[in-house]
Amino acid sequence: MRRSRLPATVTVLVLLFLHVPLAVLVINSMNESRFGGTWLGFTWKWYEQLWAADAVWDSLWVTLKLATSATLTSMVLGTLAALALHRFRSWLQEVHRALVIVPLALPDVLTGMSLLALFAAIGLQTGMLTLWIAHTTFCLSYVAMVVLARLQDFDVTLMDAARDLGAGPWQAARRVLLPLLMPGILAGGLLAFTLSIDDYVITFFVSGPGTTTLPLRVASMMKTSRSLPIINALSTLMIAVTFLVAALSLRLQRRRV
Repeated sequence: MRRSRLPATVTVLVLLFLHVPLAVLVINSMNESRFGGTWLGFTWKWYEQLWAADAVWDSLWVTLKLATSATLTSMVLGTLAALALHRFRSWLQEVHRALVIVPLALPDVLTGMSLLALFAAIGLQTGMLTLWIAHTTFCLSYVAMVVLARLQDFDVTLMDAARDLGAGPWQAARRVLLPLLMPGILAGGLLAFTLSIDDYVITFFVSGPGTTTLPLRVASMMKTSRSLPIINALSTLMIAVTFLVAALSLRLQRRRV
């Protein structure tokens, strides 16, 4: 029977569709041309201008602080929410489940507008605190869903065995439950960190003076053509960091195997 080449062809086309724009962006970051329409020669000047752009690095620092704090908080609260949803069965938990799922389905525009209305109603000035609350709100749901999926395959008898061997509730949770859930918690935290760094819409509504994140900074730079090569250089560095982290993750997984 002759094998079909259609699956391989479709796979190659999809990969090209995903990665060719990235390759064009990387090439344009080293193009002498400001607009990238034609190749005018190799240059590093856009990276030099990026290095001197203090506003970009300040926004990156704000973004990393926000993403780290929101991720750590959502990992704790999301794990606790998943444990409660998995262990207890009642009408109250069904309401709890709905509240956890709603941020996943609600459009970002509505989430941002509702949070801004809430902060205005209670007189809370927009800034780093409101950003942290907003990012934790939507990151928590993703962590809870990932950990809840991990709990579906959890063997409850392991906790009973630990209790039979003399472990207390907190010791059994720390020595048995937490290590088994840690892959799911870390996966949810990585997803939350990525979403927090990438978020623009919700951040646009609840950010204040001095809390311009990197997506907001890039969006404002896109309005002027002279900033486009700097954005290409910044995007290239972020792509390089992403590939390095992915390669390191794969290497660590192979070592564990």
